[in-house]
Amino acid sequence: MSLKRLQHRVSNVRITSVGWLEKHKLEFHKKSNDGSAKCDAYYVGDPKYSVCGVLFEVTTSQLLLLDKYEGLGQGYERKVVPIIIQNSETISAVTYYATEIDSSMKPYQWYKEHVIRGAEEHNLPREYIDKIIEIGTIPDPDAKRHQEELIIYQ
Repeated sequence: MSLKRLQHRVSNVRITSVGWLEKHKLEFHKKSNDGSAKCDAYYVGDPKYSVCGVLFEVTTSQLLLLDKYEGLGQGYERKVVPIIIQNSETISAVTYYATEIDSSMKPYQWYKEHVIRGAEEHNLPREYIDKIIEIGTIPDPDAKRHQEELIIYQ
């Protein structure tokens, strides 16, 4: 959700809206190659759950580049989902979903910080952000990567 992180990866993108993906739950259980967990809008089928996020407009070439960063075909796949935006209109959007899940894993501190910064930057509901803040993390054993990930905010 962090605009700075996304622009660092695929340059100029446009924010279109904040929206809700119903019957999904935000989970940090996507097994990553770096030994940590990443986010997933996990389909649970229960209407009491929903994931709040940010919709970005990207070009086809930006999407293909983002596929590489996200690891399309290596633990993430894409799907089209219905998103309810602020005026209760439903639009279609593309999201990534995890295909390799390990619920025992935790995200690195820097990764969760990207998610929190994005949520705060786009004024997602405070109670939603607080739930993200409560997610446990692990320190990245690669201190240099930790610093490199967060340098975009300086």
